[in-house]
Amino acid sequence: MNRIEMLRNEALNNDICYDEFFYGFYKFLGETNDLPSFEEYGNAFYHALSNITPSISNGELIVGKCNRKIADSETEWHNTYSKLARDMFKKAGGGQDSHMAIDYELLLEYGINGIINKIDAFLAECDESKKPFYKSCKRCLEGVMVFSENYSLRAKKMAEEENDPQRKNELEKISEICKKVPAYPAESFYEAVQSVHFVTLCISMNPFRFGCAQQFQLGHPDRYLMPFYEKDLSLGAITKDEAQDLLDCLGIQINNRVPNGLSSGYMVGGRYENDRVVANDLTKMLMQVVDDIRLVYPAVGLCYTEDMGDEYVEKACEILSRGCSHPAIFGDDTITKGLIDYGVDVSEARNYIHSTCVEITPVGASNVWVASPYTNMALLLLEILDREYETFESLLEKLFESLDEKIRNNYNTRSDLRRHRVENSMNPLLSCFVNDCLKKGTDIEKGGAKYNWILPSFVGVANLVDSLIAIKEIVFDSKELTIAEFKRILDVDFENNEAFRVRLLNKLPKYGNDIDEVDSYFEMITSHIVGECKKHSGFLPNSQLIPSVFCWVMHERFGKETGATPDGRKAGFPLGDGSGPCQGREMKGPTASILSSTKWDHHELIGGVAVNMKFSKKTLGENSISTMKNLVKTYIKRGGFEIQINVTDKETLEDAVKHPDRHRDLVVRIGGYSDYFVKLSCEMQQEVMLRTEHGI
Repeated sequence: MNRIEMLRNEALNNDICYDEFFYGFYKFLGETNDLPSFEEYGNAFYHALSNITPSISNGELIVGKCNRKIADSETEWHNTYSKLARDMFKKAGGGQDSHMAIDYELLLEYGINGIINKIDAFLAECDESKKPFYKSCKRCLEGVMVFSENYSLRAKKMAEEENDPQRKNELEKISEICKKVPAYPAESFYEAVQSVHFVTLCISMNPFRFGCAQQFQLGHPDRYLMPFYEKDLSLGAITKDEAQDLLDCLGIQINNRVPNGLSSGYMVGGRYENDRVVANDLTKMLMQVVDDIRLVYPAVGLCYTEDMGDEYVEKACEILSRGCSHPAIFGDDTITKGLIDYGVDVSEARNYIHSTCVEITPVGASNVWVASPYTNMALLLLEILDREYETFESLLEKLFESLDEKIRNNYNTRSDLRRHRVENSMNPLLSCFVNDCLKKGTDIEKGGAKYNWILPSFVGVANLVDSLIAIKEIVFDSKELTIAEFKRILDVDFENNEAFRVRLLNKLPKYGNDIDEVDSYFEMITSHIVGECKKHSGFLPNSQLIPSVFCWVMHERFGKETGATPDGRKAGFPLGDGSGPCQGREMKGPTASILSSTKWDHHELIGGVAVNMKFSKKTLGENSISTMKNLVKTYIKRGGFEIQINVTDKETLEDAVKHPDRHRDLVVRIGGYSDYFVKLSCEMQQEVMLRTEHGI
């Protein structure tokens, strides 16, 4: 069994556990429920990180993971300190974190010692009130260096005991690298990759988020790793195959850092600040990781621009055609335009990240709360069907009135949560890698980041569009039913009205079939959402309300709590899975679907737009890659934000339902993220299977 196959199999059975860190942190603080001071936090963090047991698996080249469970016999943890960790999580408050990428260029150029030197310079000039924050930052960074040194010592000891010469050399190399990085600037490709992973793992250990998985992204590695790659190639210090192995190992370690069901990865492509296209060896190699390891992570986004050249989008389509659920393909120019319109300068607008699924935030400068919160658009409609309306326009007026109230209330709730977090939380280590926390002397949790947006997401817009079309036809145009009569049919989930339901589904026009009148409703709704969100801005710097129309898994959760809807959807069935048509309603093929999905403006929906497409593996032929590529290019050229493609077949999915053990690594695209098919709920599995399967 080769190295990557061995490590991927281990990752499939991984057991991510950060309890050892939490135990060390809270035991150091002692039995108290009080919020620690910056000094107490820094010392406890240093202690916890310094005492984590290093874990290195056979064959690993990139090391660093947390998988040591606390034994049942250690009652002190189970009876006392785990409760303190949970209590502190509650005290720190709700909201979000880790939907971001840190400043990896800073890390690789200066190393931790260089960042500490920067902090010392700030300390020498700051007022007394900021000194506790800076000192805590230093102490946390020192803990990271000890953590790395412990890995160096562990690798050295393993090398001394290793009989296989090749593995002995590998362990000795690991020991040397861990002794150097991330403490000092990286000088080689190997050092850079290891440094990136170490620091990402360490910032994933947030003592105030016990039980809340962290899912930091890795930014744009084909930019910040490229100088190291080119240098090592020119010196003969590395081969392309060796570099690919390191990237594959990095990809596997994401699966050892982030539990499945979330989303973590990186982006490639796009443009540099000077408008030059990012398209190089690493752009392709970082996409190739998906095909090599075939795990749920990394979640890779290709930032596509027309100047890039076809070979990169062809590479993405080739990988997708083999049944992988990544890369997702993002419209770079559309997203950059949106960021600039929201006040982001060009350099940062060219350097963004899909914070987990499709939510866009500037790299190294963000504390953005994504999909915060979700709004059930179908339920919003049902709630106003409690009366008759003289005209269809008056119904729309009431719908938007209710929507505006929902946006306002959600904004107020999130603002209250943020105020609570400002007062009851801190994250000094993360603050070291997010601009402008160190410059301001302000922790990221207290407003130190440049961008503190809130990105609410609106789920089920396609259901709402199709439902409005149905109400207009049945109630206002043909006057076949009153609102009350229609609602009585919905309230009993179409009982004794199946023929009527089938008519609603199959005879009335639907979004996704290139019908201008229908598609214009999506434009009307999203334009209203964008305009309403612009009215709200939070109390932190740059804390605008910026919307999105994607769903993660919320289309299933909302579907369960939503009764039958006027579009013919049965009660409890998932809502539409993104910004494209609802499941099974694309009757005119993929091109018509793409045309419908790009008739409305995407660029101000920086919170994320996700359009899913599903193609049949059975119909793949010699021209399929070219056809897929052209569909993607059409979508992007028309202003598309993001498109994600599943290439599978019904038989495989059905067999996976019956025999899950045979398909443990079958990954499918959901509503902005990917997950293992066999780990999905029965309802979600059925939802994926019912999506329209196009021939190509």
